[in-house]
Amino acid sequence: MSNLLVPRSDVSEFRKRYRWIALAAFVAFAVIAARLFQLQVVKGAEYAQVAHENVIRKVTIPTTRGVIRDANGRVLASSRPSFNVLLVPGRVMPSVRPSRPRRRGSAEETDSFTRIADTLRLNPDERARLEGRIREACATDEDRSPCWRPILVREDLARDIVAELKQHAAEMVGAEVVSQPVRYYPFKRLGSHMIGYTAEIDAETLAKYKPPGYEQLTAEERQKVNPLGYEGGDVTGATGVERSWESYLRGQRGWEKRVVDARGRYRTGPDAERLLDAPSRQEPLAGRDLRLAVDIDLEQAIDRAMRPHAAGSAVVVDVRTGRLLALYSKPDYDPNELSGGSGKDRIREAFNKLYTDPLRPMLDKTMSGAFQPGSTFKPFSALAALEDKILAPTDRERCDGYLSFGRRIFHCTHVHGKVDMREAIAQSCNIYFFKLAENVGMDRIARVATEFGLGQKTGIGVNPESPGRIPTRSWYALRYKGQFRIGFTLNTAIGQGATTVTPLQLALAYAALGNGGTVFSPQLVRAVETSDGAVVQEFPPRVRQKAKVAPENLTRVADALHAVVNDEKGTAYPVRDRTLEVAGKTGTAQTGYVASPSEDPKKAWYLARDHAWFAAYSPAKVPEIAVVVLVEHGGSGPTVAAPLAMQIIKEYHRLQAQRAGKPMLVREPSASAPEVP
Repeated sequence: MSNLLVPRSDVSEFRKRYRWIALAAFVAFAVIAARLFQLQVVKGAEYAQVAHENVIRKVTIPTTRGVIRDANGRVLASSRPSFNVLLVPGRVMPSVRPSRPRRRGSAEETDSFTRIADTLRLNPDERARLEGRIREACATDEDRSPCWRPILVREDLARDIVAELKQHAAEMVGAEVVSQPVRYYPFKRLGSHMIGYTAEIDAETLAKYKPPGYEQLTAEERQKVNPLGYEGGDVTGATGVERSWESYLRGQRGWEKRVVDARGRYRTGPDAERLLDAPSRQEPLAGRDLRLAVDIDLEQAIDRAMRPHAAGSAVVVDVRTGRLLALYSKPDYDPNELSGGSGKDRIREAFNKLYTDPLRPMLDKTMSGAFQPGSTFKPFSALAALEDKILAPTDRERCDGYLSFGRRIFHCTHVHGKVDMREAIAQSCNIYFFKLAENVGMDRIARVATEFGLGQKTGIGVNPESPGRIPTRSWYALRYKGQFRIGFTLNTAIGQGATTVTPLQLALAYAALGNGGTVFSPQLVRAVETSDGAVVQEFPPRVRQKAKVAPENLTRVADALHAVVNDEKGTAYPVRDRTLEVAGKTGTAQTGYVASPSEDPKKAWYLARDHAWFAAYSPAKVPEIAVVVLVEHGGSGPTVAAPLAMQIIKEYHRLQAQRAGKPMLVREPSASAPEVP
């Protein structure tokens, strides 16, 4: 009987072990309780917020970019809806995926991929590339792998494809059609340099707005660093008005909170709604609209006039305000091909084509290109002589068709005989101005030219602007040390050599000749408006400087410019329009191009031709507009550029009369000089 009893020593050992087991269990439960206390009480709110954020996704609502209109309300740039297709790879599993245990509905999803590919009209190569992208995304089957993140398949779908996708959405599981605004330019190439285009923000620009450590900044600090809220994939203005007025046009994105599951799929219904905290949505703010000073009908008239010519530019400015009525540069481009919607491959192809074009269609020749102005510069040389009373306007010089200086001979276009200043400008006598330059000197000419804004940026701020160049003796001394020659001064007086201007500078300078010496800052944007047309901010004309020249000297030069068009010996007289009152100056500027023996003869012939200019204002007595026309390698200014300017001026007056509801006035040119205010 005693053998069946457990020894007391064994019971004691069991009790000791029991106590240790109980203590270990107690400690374990205490640790768990402490951890639970930490998770639920100490950091409960923090983890609850993290858990909440795991199921709530803030979806961006795109804003609408502001509309750009011309002076008469014609839409030059707006936004149109573009439809893109996104696919969730994990839900569009093609049959080419390596075999693995399939989820429910996999057969349906395989059929979905085929149906989607057929609906999108994917060719075999495109289908194979899409299958490769899906296989790569679904290399792992984890819930947060790329397999469950949407990928972009097609952009800017045709409306019939969009309708088919939406109509048969139930049969195309995993495909989603999303709407995105895309910039649209209804006039296509017309005014493209001036208006510009939009493009996806590049990595370099984005890094400027989102530097390292950006995510750790507070909301206020982010606002200072990135005031416009740029994110990857955003569209921004790249050139022209689109770029320079980006902060007005851009608008502000909105957002909406949505409930997602572990695989990133959106959930709806009452249960999902209860998880959303207020506010659940912020509406986007549309960008401001811009009203330009430009008249698109006048731009069209310039485009028609310039059709026979390969390259050139034209500027029309309001003499009284400095407002730009037209900015035209040729060749141009279609901003619709560069502003998204057509796909990155097509955009890249369009850029490659534009940048390899020898006529430089991406260059805005109204303000970014600088050219020798030729004889259109002569009025400023004449003013330099008049201002310092070095020559009297009645002094006459003899023109034999050439002038010898040392070993070099300087030529004139004709043998003019004895001419005074008025006749020299009207007949464009180079010899008169060569002799004028000897007495006046380069620096005096440069001083007067800069008084009228030549050789310096206008400050328009739309596209990169060339300052041009008005050379001085000091400039030549630095460039040609100890080699200054009188020929430099002679070339400067007739707008050749190192003298260069932009068509915009020259137009503003001729506007100043017409209005009595006031040089305006060019104004392209007239007002900022709301979408319903209410004016938010209007920009009045701004005077840049007042040319320090005597009114009587301006009157003498204005008389000479009037003679260019209206005197029988004037260079523009053969192409004058008797219905118009025009004062202006022709110019034929040598390019100095020397062809190489291996160069294409046709290309060499074109590049060796002179630039054709005409600068004018109209009406001559009480000017309203100044017009500058440049035809690159066009040849003769009087026979090529002057007729184009006459067409533009006539079209301006026709449009003004039409809008005023009046017949166009027929003007008979007067023989007397115009009175300059």
